[in-house]
Amino acid sequence: MNREIPIIADAELVDPTLGTGAVKVTPAHDFRDYECGLRHGLPMINILNPDGTINANGGRYAGLDRYEARRRVIEDMQRLGLLEGVEDRQIELAHSDRSKTPIEPYLSEQWFVRMASLAERAIEAVESGRIRFFPERYARTYLDWLKEKRDWCISRQLWWGHRIPIWYTQVDESELRRLFGPRTDVVWRRDDEHQQWLVCALSDLPELTAPDSPLQARQDPDVLDTWFSSALWPHEVFGWPDDTPDLRYYYPTSVLVTSRDIITLWVARMVMMGLYNTGQIPFHHVYVHPKILDGFGETMSKSKGNGVDPLDIISLYGTDALRCGLCQLATETQDVRMPVANVCPHCQALVPQKQEHLYMRTRKVTCPHCKQPFRPGGPWPSEDPELPTARQASERFEIGRNFANKLWNAARFVLLNLEGYTPAAIAWDELPLEDRWILSRLTDVAAEVTGDLEAYRLAEVARRLYDFTWSEFCDWYVEMSKARLRKASTRPLVQRMLVGVLDAIVRLLHPVMPFVTESLWQALNESAADRGLPEPRHAADSVMIAPWPQFPATWREVTVERQIARLQELVRAIRNLRSNFQVPEKAAVEVTVRTDAAIARQLEPLRPFIEQLARVGQWHCGPDATRPPQAAASVHADFEVYLHLQGLVDVAAEAKRLQKQRQEKERQLQTVRAKLANHQFISKAPPEVVEQQRQLESDLLDQLRILEEHLASLQPGRE
Repeated sequence: MNREIPIIADAELVDPTLGTGAVKVTPAHDFRDYECGLRHGLPMINILNPDGTINANGGRYAGLDRYEARRRVIEDMQRLGLLEGVEDRQIELAHSDRSKTPIEPYLSEQWFVRMASLAERAIEAVESGRIRFFPERYARTYLDWLKEKRDWCISRQLWWGHRIPIWYTQVDESELRRLFGPRTDVVWRRDDEHQQWLVCALSDLPELTAPDSPLQARQDPDVLDTWFSSALWPHEVFGWPDDTPDLRYYYPTSVLVTSRDIITLWVARMVMMGLYNTGQIPFHHVYVHPKILDGFGETMSKSKGNGVDPLDIISLYGTDALRCGLCQLATETQDVRMPVANVCPHCQALVPQKQEHLYMRTRKVTCPHCKQPFRPGGPWPSEDPELPTARQASERFEIGRNFANKLWNAARFVLLNLEGYTPAAIAWDELPLEDRWILSRLTDVAAEVTGDLEAYRLAEVARRLYDFTWSEFCDWYVEMSKARLRKASTRPLVQRMLVGVLDAIVRLLHPVMPFVTESLWQALNESAADRGLPEPRHAADSVMIAPWPQFPATWREVTVERQIARLQELVRAIRNLRSNFQVPEKAAVEVTVRTDAAIARQLEPLRPFIEQLARVGQWHCGPDATRPPQAAASVHADFEVYLHLQGLVDVAAEAKRLQKQRQEKERQLQTVRAKLANHQFISKAPPEVVEQQRQLESDLLDQLRILEEHLASLQPGRE
């Protein structure tokens, strides 16, 4: 082209550590080069047509495909003796997500929205606290992007979308005045560069669209950026621009739930549009949830085949299990991993997904459980006539299913024991220790869950309710209540307590597990329509409209909680000792507890529960208690517990069994250590296999230590 090329110095563009330190600058074909061209006033020369061929600015290469043109340029440079050499270089090259081909940036005319004033108002809305982000750190992403105030390109060259409402006409302005006069729904502006008028209207007017119109207008072929129309959503769905009752009642909305990926694309633009169009913010809170990745840390997508269909999860585990599982995953971390598995079509076993299964690279997998073949889940275009295709799931949702079953069974127990139930207020001073404990824990959990919900800490909500319901209510309080339910004198109070606590659990759990809680609410309404703590009230027709549970702060008794926590620790210790020495489940054992006098006094009123929950027959507790001969021990911060083994187990047979286990573990340890001492194994085996063997060595050493302790416990006279 014989065009003179200016030589410039630019510290921002050139990286002196790469190549010669000199680079070409093509302002019309690279984003960074474009900024450089603006800084230095360089000409913006576009050489590409929209189809990727070279335009007239390319001279002799005009009409060639871009790849062919590059090859010709190299040949011509070689012929002219201007080519020093060609090197292979790893560079970052953007590719289209759909076509998977390299993207060629080029300068073109587009429609932009000027951001300066819009961004200022959106920034103020967050900095003033009118809009809050949860977690708070994501407000920085929003603010940093807006403060750049880069004009927003809103036009797209796509087949489908909202068409840009601009028409072009070359008539005299007097014709526009004649047709549109004082109308406020049409505006026009002169485009001197192209010798035409730009006309914008709120609707497709006949004067613009009719073939015989004197304007002979043509509409811009581009469509709006999808985020432009999405940004209107919070107020447009309520009838804007009309002043509708829905708009006045529902707008601004309360909370937006979204992913961090679209804070700048969507959240910021909704705020700008809402403030510009209505003068009000679109929402008060923005909750940013973590992004769920697969077990390999990759984003889930249909093309990879590493996602899960919610309908499959509902079919396998239940709707509440899905919702509860997602709540448990909604931590305040940036990403969470959810390992995906194929559900064997033959035996329904979960077969972990492997990376070679992604992108339909593997057609056939054999189930390790039933040995039957199947096709792993993925974006297959059609059914396989030879292999059934697996659905995809994750074992993460088993927790929610098991939790729903646990709650259902506990509620069923309560409902089956409500014969003769009479509602009445509870008198705090007359409550036994276990009732005060469960109410203290309920008060604490209700307050914590309320605070977590208000701060959108959904994983904490699910965790607290799971722990309280499963452990404290089902495993402990329900078990403690069984003896009182059998006595006519204590039955009425414990019935009211069970119903009242279950009622509160159902209310608290409803946001996490709406279906099972509604079913239980209806069942409670049939058996105990008047219920509640501290005073019974007639229950609402649905848990959805029931008041949120709140309890007096005076119900919280930390001392009582510590007392019951010590009881739980003691019972667990006795149960573990029974399990370790295979004591028959129904056998009543003799237990000695050595502790100080104050703790012994606190344990004494709880003795019936210890005997019931740990199956204790004879009980010795106090500071003067001594270790009996042939006893298994468990040492804790506040006490030492000894399980009498003499006469309970066949000591010789038990010692023989433990010695046999020890020998087997020692053989396994020897094998593992031989592998780890083999340099070929260490160097050639995959790192995860080597780490697995090291972990196995550690586990075997722990198991051998425990076996030695158990063997020592069987020796007579050991103190």
